[in-house]
Amino acid sequence: MLIRKPPHAVFNAFVDPRLIEKFWLKSASGPLAKAAKVEWEFMVPGARETVTVTEFMPGRVIAFTWSGGVAVKMAFDPYDTNSTRLSVTATGFEAAHAVNATEGFAIVLCDLKSFLETGRSGNMVRDKAALIAAHKAGG
Repeated sequence: MLIRKPPHAVFNAFVDPRLIEKFWLKSASGPLAKAAKVEWEFMVPGARETVTVTEFMPGRVIAFTWSGGVAVKMAFDPYDTNSTRLSVTATGFEAAHAVNATEGFAIVLCDLKSFLETGRSGNMVRDKAALIAAHKAGG
């Protein structure tokens, strides 16, 4: 994803709980940092994860693991003079969950782009969470 903000700003959107809660999470127990263990509550009711940071290079890389052996690595590469190329690699998913994970990260990155470039979330994550909750409830 190309985001028209410098790498440190894009990186900080994932690190700072107040910022990540504006586009991805309902709550985060603390900031991401080297070797941190943070509780994340997603916007889908009942969806929670304990995130363990495995690699942390300020402005460049955040890697973490969560349940079931899933490993996520985010790379923040400078692009042009004031933009970032953000790539996400996630491994450890069962094949049946890979499509949902890919869709989920794509929605998160689109909402992040909207938030950072316009100052407002596009509510893409929130809307997807509402659809998932309705589906689980039989709606």
